[in-house]
Amino acid sequence: MTREVIRIGVDLGGTKIEAIALDAAGETLARRRIATPADDYAAIIDAVATLVRDIESNIGRRGVVGVGAPGAISTHTGLVKNSNTAVVNGKPLDVDLAQALGRPVRVANDANCFALSEAIDGAGRGAGVVFGVILGTGVGGGVIVNGKILEGRNRVAGEWGHTPLPWMTPEEYPGEPCFCGHSGCVETFLCGAGLSRDYEKRAGARRLASDIAALAEAGDPAARASLDCYQDRLSRALAVVVDLIDPDVIVLGGGLSNISRIYEGLAARVGKNAVTDAFDTKILPNAHGDSGGVRGAAWLWGAGEAE
Repeated sequence: MTREVIRIGVDLGGTKIEAIALDAAGETLARRRIATPADDYAAIIDAVATLVRDIESNIGRRGVVGVGAPGAISTHTGLVKNSNTAVVNGKPLDVDLAQALGRPVRVANDANCFALSEAIDGAGRGAGVVFGVILGTGVGGGVIVNGKILEGRNRVAGEWGHTPLPWMTPEEYPGEPCFCGHSGCVETFLCGAGLSRDYEKRAGARRLASDIAALAEAGDPAARASLDCYQDRLSRALAVVVDLIDPDVIVLGGGLSNISRIYEGLAARVGKNAVTDAFDTKILPNAHGDSGGVRGAAWLWGAGEAE
């Protein structure tokens, strides 16, 4: 009789590396987290391999391994591109991890992993097309179709954070410079720093996104105005996603997705901006919190797949 496959997911972030083991039903068997070695690619490879071995030692089983990381592996060079963990750019991450672990390793963009997790057994479970959104230090997205990541020919599908904010007002144009080389990207408006900048313009003081949310709940006019503006910009950005892929469910993740106020009336605003006579797409908070990325990495291996 074939033993069930144990899936091990790794979330490779700029400050921490987390690993998780899931059984066939998606239940957590073990979990570990360590700090990411700073600016040391070889140490990162070793740290991931050590985490995986520790997990396997704990559960007494060998598993298939998936890794979620910022950026993507270029289809042209086989090397990582566009990662904000700069030390991995230009490196064959999947090849080096496979060599370190002695088995195939699947690597995908961390936003895609988040979206996959929510589509498999999260807020988007059972939906045909899911768009997963990251609203945090950066802004990203992932597209899941029938339980599979849509990466695209150039592996940039879902990168809505680096598209222009739609229908900019004169006050918004041309927008802040973005690290991608353009100005006015969705990311510059909808990341945490973008919300902080908007509040500072209104109140004359810099506050973190979480503080702005608390101030809004306490009745602060500037905080409420900033969150209303944030929701308007989010609705414009999501309307373009609806016009392009018309997902069944949109799931919000990242730190700013925890601000309950941004959901109030959001769907109506998206529907007003989208080219449709009716709008019934669900816009939901994520089910797995900050575990979405590491769980999605584990789900890079489908049902019944073995080493």
